[in-house]
Amino acid sequence: MKSRKLRRTRRRATVITAAAVSAVAGAAMLPVWSAGASTQAAQPEVDARTKATFQRLADAVFTDRTNALVDRPGKRKKQISDGFSGRVALSSGTARAEGKALDRLTDRRARLARHGEKYSKADTKVTLDRTRVNGRKAVVAVTETTTLTYKKVRGDEPRTTGFQSQHELTFQADRRGQWRLTGIREAADDQLAVNQPDAPTVETTPSPTPSTKAAANTMPSSPRAEITRPAPAAPKDLTGGEYDYKAMAAYAEKHWRDYNPDYPSFDGRGAGGDCTNFVSQALKAGGWKHVPGYVYDYTRWFGNNEIQSHSFVGVNEWSWFALNSERATSLANVYQMDVGDVLQVDFDRDGSKDHTMIVTHRSAQGVPYLTYHSTNTLRRSVASIIASYPNAAYYAYRT
Repeated sequence: MKSRKLRRTRRRATVITAAAVSAVAGAAMLPVWSAGASTQAAQPEVDARTKATFQRLADAVFTDRTNALVDRPGKRKKQISDGFSGRVALSSGTARAEGKALDRLTDRRARLARHGEKYSKADTKVTLDRTRVNGRKAVVAVTETTTLTYKKVRGDEPRTTGFQSQHELTFQADRRGQWRLTGIREAADDQLAVNQPDAPTVETTPSPTPSTKAAANTMPSSPRAEITRPAPAAPKDLTGGEYDYKAMAAYAEKHWRDYNPDYPSFDGRGAGGDCTNFVSQALKAGGWKHVPGYVYDYTRWFGNNEIQSHSFVGVNEWSWFALNSERATSLANVYQMDVGDVLQVDFDRDGSKDHTMIVTHRSAQGVPYLTYHSTNTLRRSVASIIASYPNAAYYAYRT
């Protein structure tokens, strides 16, 4: 942090007038500044009341985003975050950015409707995890938990979908102790929430080793799946074969938010995300057996709390193993997926897949609903995924 020249003032004896006393009393209503040396500039104190206001403003911001997705004929609902002023509020730049974000989410709501999906109501709650203060800057970590209620467009959707996501908010205080929200970013790998207005950022990965390149050249590749909705496909047998697909779905829906301590979590910045690790766990719960061996050998597949093959936790590596072992086959259309099937997404269409999800519900009308980690999400429809990321490339697998 850059050093700051401190101003020193000469003390003069003054007569305290009634007006001065009134001014001091009024100033006492502002946030308390921490005591320092009498000749140094004071730093703002983030007390319990200020932290509570940080949390309420964060709740208002993410509630506004979610409300933009709810189907309400007529005008958009008034922004809750507009009601903050004085001690804690949006900066002018953040207010403009959030206005644009709500416009993008309103457009997404229209795309969702074209795909046959609407939401009748939403509930968003934000909890404050921690606050770090450095001078006049506060970084506030929060967890957003949102539930959206499906509007019964076709009459057979699940009742709700939900997700949990982490965010970091940056607040700056002026010399009067008034805090302004100046920045919002998605923490760790949480970038796949339905109310996230921007496309996910695809992190740069290290260059592959020669052995990795050789494996990629010899492993089968999956063709892209179509995303236009065809006539409903015939459902698959969920329990009569080698694998128990209902057990896969039950595992995923049990642990979509409450992680299984028998496995490590790969959530966190730089960890690459937990999405494929989570899907592999669900497949294992439904009968996929370990194929032990070298962790970098993509014809092997295994994972527990101590060691995991790259094919157990890596997006592309999983697809190589699944197709090479014939435990999965490619599907021509995402709407052909059923319970226990897997969807992968290449957000920037560069040929390297970025995200893995598993189907845990399929409606009678043939709509698959996906559950996943890295933004922990329960039963998000494939229509919602496509409407949110219309320019991505999709890869669907029958397991």
